[in-house]
Amino acid sequence: MEPAIEDTAFELKPSPPNEDGATVEPSIVPHYGGTDDGQSMSSSTSLTIKKQRYSFEANLQETFHLELERVDKEMSLDGRTSFVKVNIPFDVACLYAEKLQIKVELHEVPCEEKPSGNFVQKFMRLGMGGSVQESNEPQNLAVPFRNDLREAFVLDNPDTFLSGAMRSRIVYHILARCKYLDDESKPRFGIDRLVNNGTYTAAFTMHDSKYWQDSADSPEDCARARLYQQWGRPFACQILQPHNLIRAYYGDKVAMYFAWLGFYTRMLFIAAIVGTICFFYGVANARDTIWSKELCDENIGGKIIMCPQCDQQCTYWRLNTTCTATQQSYLFDNQATMFFSIFMGIWATIFLELWKRYQVSLAPHHGLSLAEQAGERPRPEYEALCTKHRYNPITQEMDAYMPWYSTSWRLCTSAVTVLFWISLVLVCIMAVIVYRLSIFFVMASNFPKQLRKNEIVRDLITPAMVTALTASCINFVVIMILNQLYVRVAVCITNLEVPKTQTAYENSLTMKMFLFQFVNYYSSIFYIAFFKGKFVGFPKDYVYLFGRWRNEECDTSGCLMELTTQLTIIMVGKQIWGNVQEVILPWVMNKLRLRGSKSALENPNLKHKSRWESDYRLQDLGRLGLFYEYLEMVVQFGFTTLFVVSFPLAPLLALLNNLIEMRLDAWKFVTQYRRPTAARAQTIGVWQQILYGLAMLSVVTNAFIMAFTSDSIPRFVYYFSKHDTHNDTVTHTMVGYINSSLSVFRIEDFQPWSVPNTVPYWFNNATDLNCRYRDYRYPPGEAHQYELTTVFWHVLAARLAYIIIVEHLVFAATFCVAYMIPDIPQKVLDRIKRERHAMARIVREWEVQHLRHSLKVNDGEMLSDEIEVDTS
Repeated sequence: MEPAIEDTAFELKPSPPNEDGATVEPSIVPHYGGTDDGQSMSSSTSLTIKKQRYSFEANLQETFHLELERVDKEMSLDGRTSFVKVNIPFDVACLYAEKLQIKVELHEVPCEEKPSGNFVQKFMRLGMGGSVQESNEPQNLAVPFRNDLREAFVLDNPDTFLSGAMRSRIVYHILARCKYLDDESKPRFGIDRLVNNGTYTAAFTMHDSKYWQDSADSPEDCARARLYQQWGRPFACQILQPHNLIRAYYGDKVAMYFAWLGFYTRMLFIAAIVGTICFFYGVANARDTIWSKELCDENIGGKIIMCPQCDQQCTYWRLNTTCTATQQSYLFDNQATMFFSIFMGIWATIFLELWKRYQVSLAPHHGLSLAEQAGERPRPEYEALCTKHRYNPITQEMDAYMPWYSTSWRLCTSAVTVLFWISLVLVCIMAVIVYRLSIFFVMASNFPKQLRKNEIVRDLITPAMVTALTASCINFVVIMILNQLYVRVAVCITNLEVPKTQTAYENSLTMKMFLFQFVNYYSSIFYIAFFKGKFVGFPKDYVYLFGRWRNEECDTSGCLMELTTQLTIIMVGKQIWGNVQEVILPWVMNKLRLRGSKSALENPNLKHKSRWESDYRLQDLGRLGLFYEYLEMVVQFGFTTLFVVSFPLAPLLALLNNLIEMRLDAWKFVTQYRRPTAARAQTIGVWQQILYGLAMLSVVTNAFIMAFTSDSIPRFVYYFSKHDTHNDTVTHTMVGYINSSLSVFRIEDFQPWSVPNTVPYWFNNATDLNCRYRDYRYPPGEAHQYELTTVFWHVLAARLAYIIIVEHLVFAATFCVAYMIPDIPQKVLDRIKRERHAMARIVREWEVQHLRHSLKVNDGEMLSDEIEVDTS
């Protein structure tokens, strides 16, 4: 039987010396496996796979001059898996280092960069995820490598000429473009396609050692063990992340993510401190406010009878029953919160501007220039699907392209799919709203009598609170389910679009995923913040959803407490579930896979498990692994900024989560995942624009929450409109605020379908046959009864004025901050100029030497001709 393929991997492995005595450059290696039973696929399929594998490996050796080393399946743990290790010779590595414009250090051109000594810049270096310069050894200036100028670069040791991450990127570049079907009409190429069709089952870079001990082969080059000791241990208290070591081992893209995560976490310290202070300000004054004392007073709040909150099944209730809820809402709805909303708008801008500045300073250290690379190469999938070519005037070559009609229908299909799923999310949110309306109706009419008798339980467990908690939990479950489904849909429709470059692919997927996540996570919070309790009507003319369910009302203390509850459940639940999904599941899967290989170690031919086989048993991060990490943090950034006015402790929760997240991410990268293929990254990509959009939107959302969801503006209006004058001294007061914020309704004016079926025993003894409700309307008996009073319009004008003033104030401050912080540090500009100057000098010296050599050769030929003439 022909062998059937089961397993594949990639490895970094030192190679034997070449003919010149230099070590062949280590590189990525594919591993594949087969079995002799032939039961997993037909003979024709097996023959096709064998042909593709043979053609692919032959092209690697003949066309790209890579060296392959095969490990038979008899030496594997399961006896079925065979491996192929790919090594790249030194000369080939030099050739592709020039082609990919990889920067290499120059001889005798020191970098001469000294860290700044002032306090602010030292603090920002701590906040930037770790110092770039990790050692005191002088670093030479690095410029794009040129193969014809090898003498100018540091090539003393071919093993360290390129880092492991650079070598892995070079070899993956070759593997992604190597043909395995030499058909001119429809060529097929790329290791990714071979993995997808089963020719190989995995392709990855091998770790250089075991993470818990140094490598026996090369103890001086055990980056994984050093990363684990300095960075990856779960309980390590490392303040700075080893940025250079991460970049050299995992590549620019992974290093950029951890640099951003470290910077973001450091900046959260400031926001968490200010938010905590605002929260404790509310704690200290929650019981001392005049309106809460009035509401809780038996002689004031206890005598105010409120109108039923639903039709027929709900009944009248006393205002002082919401005493505890009102005091709790002040924890988040106070004067300090108003300041905090302005502070967070400015903080978000400072964070993004400082990150943009630091991000630029990382580019030279990542072997990148500030300018975009001249023409990113198309993805192999794009080149494989494009059958038409056209002339490129820039490169003066024929480039593959996709016709407009093919691109149009793909984009239209993608847009319709995205809109459908967003509509599905909105339908689910509407279903949750209907659940809230119906469950409140049921809880209000059938609330257990035993709970009503207990005063403590009655104050804490109310129908409104039970409705809010259960609806938040249901909404969270729906969010998680829709997320799992949409991830697969987003990847499929992005593949359908066939973006030209990997950057375009990631940007397209990012926008789809974030748009969906934005609607999925934030829509229920937007509903509570901006819609609940705003379109209720009044007792004589209530507004009904679908003509059946009466719209929800806010509590007498407002909807801010419910908004806080919803935000806390979704934010904390998402963080816990994310950690379980990212850390615990891979650990469990690795343990299950390792249990299957323990019995194989009894094979007498195996003294120990090979490094490549150990890595093969680890989880695969995938090419979109960092995408999900960024997505998780950006969604958290949205929770921290968009609705922070309703929950000042959100930055503190985000900070605690990120401290754990950094440790867990480092641990799982070093111990639980295969080593990902290195990729170039100059910035964090389209995530930067998304963060800017969230920061700008947060100014608007927080201003609207303070204006329309919080009670702060009505309190300010009442405070400045009610005053006493005594001895020419004006004294403002909040006495009587509760009574002024409630309108009066005559119970005889209820619609027949709104009259409660039962009334409490104390209601029959009441002398006033009126009930109160939250609004500013004229009382019954007046000429304009139940119409809006002038106070309503004064409050509305104050709300709109607050929004306009705060937005203009924050936007002006953010623009000033953005203007004051330069995008590019001066030392980065100086370094770029020095790189250009050094490269120009090297090229000039090389041309002079070449000219001298040419002249010397020509003079020798002329002299030889003269001697021949004299002899004759």
